[in-house]
Amino acid sequence: MNARAQFSSKLGFVMAAAGSAIGVGNIWGFPTQAASNGGGAFLLVYLLMIALLGYPMLVAEITIGRHGQAGPFHALQKLTGNRSGKALAGLVGLAAVVTVSLIFTFYAIVSGWFIAFALDPVSRMLGLEAGWLTAFSTSRNLVFTLLFALLSLYVVSRGLEQGIEKWSSRLMPLLLLMLIVLTGYMLTQPGAGEGLQAYLVPDFSRVLNRDVLIGALGQSFFSLSLGAAVMMLYGSYLSRQSSIPALAAQVTLLDTSVAFLAGLLILPAMYVAQHNGVAIFAEDGSLLSSDTLVFSVLPALFETMGQAQYLIAFAFFVLMIVAALTSSISMLEAPVSLAIESTGMSRIKATWLMTALCTLVSVIIVFNFGSLFGLVITATTQYAQPLVSLCITLYAGWVWQRNKVLAELKAGCPDVEQGLFWKIWPWYVRFVCPVLVLVVIIQSIGG
Repeated sequence: MNARAQFSSKLGFVMAAAGSAIGVGNIWGFPTQAASNGGGAFLLVYLLMIALLGYPMLVAEITIGRHGQAGPFHALQKLTGNRSGKALAGLVGLAAVVTVSLIFTFYAIVSGWFIAFALDPVSRMLGLEAGWLTAFSTSRNLVFTLLFALLSLYVVSRGLEQGIEKWSSRLMPLLLLMLIVLTGYMLTQPGAGEGLQAYLVPDFSRVLNRDVLIGALGQSFFSLSLGAAVMMLYGSYLSRQSSIPALAAQVTLLDTSVAFLAGLLILPAMYVAQHNGVAIFAEDGSLLSSDTLVFSVLPALFETMGQAQYLIAFAFFVLMIVAALTSSISMLEAPVSLAIESTGMSRIKATWLMTALCTLVSVIIVFNFGSLFGLVITATTQYAQPLVSLCITLYAGWVWQRNKVLAELKAGCPDVEQGLFWKIWPWYVRFVCPVLVLVVIIQSIGG
């Protein structure tokens, strides 16, 4: 069996793992959640939940992956010598890979829309009729879903170092730069100050509001791609000399910083749009079109910006494409890695096969959009992902022997046993994380 590929540097791992976590959920989901749930109050609770659930779970997933030196299917099986335990672990690992593959199927469709919306201002600047790009149609969805799938295929087919690591290390700085430039521009617009205040000044009376607490807990969970196979998989490509607690902290910090920056862009943008006559909130104060904010409210805002509209619209949707691509390559890598590990087929063949299978499902969704799109999103993100995550927590906290967990962490951090981290983390993952994930599950099912 060939030696397992490894990230060439710690920075490469951080960029790839943060890139996987930083996706549409951060740049679209987080700001709309914040706008719907009290702005500053939501931000405050979200930061707390990232520390309480996100970081400890991230350490668990990365540690299991590195110990197993394999994707979730094989890595979870290596945590126990018990035959039935192994069989169950394999099922959990397989469920994680199937879940993330299905997430890719609708993610590719949404990401295709970003490409279409990025091309729209370009075509209008050139004086071309481009209504097809922004109007919802089966043909438009099909063309751009296939285009985005091919982009993801190109990166994953190049392998870990030349594909995923190289492109994550290029795309992540580009994403941060574009986010900072767009935010800087948006904050100079009339009306932005009101949005900034709504975002940064917490209304403490709402901090303990049930919707705010549950929303922030769920967002912290999904923000770091937990329960979706990818962090375990990326952990398996990590050198044994790396300190997992430190690297997980860096990934969490980068992911949270991007979510925070996205809020600094989107919330002021919403109030700028409102200042320019675009309806944002309903009479009861709830957010209008939170699901389609990126495709309805923001383009309406860009159109009020005179000649700058084309450049701003193009830059914003390129930003969304970059965020989507850094996530989609990790999603695709999960089934590709499983195919390589299980059958020994070449990476090129495995990538083409898995991209074809996932994209075939995307095409079926495109042709049955009304009945399947929402169904697949609900099945994967509301049910499968939290349930898989709960199983992973139980394996990390209850099945995997504590001395073996310690040995894995000490490989890259010899002094870990003496620090505060080891005094808290093992019991925390055993008792607190399962309860928090259960809350996410109950809320998802109830919601």
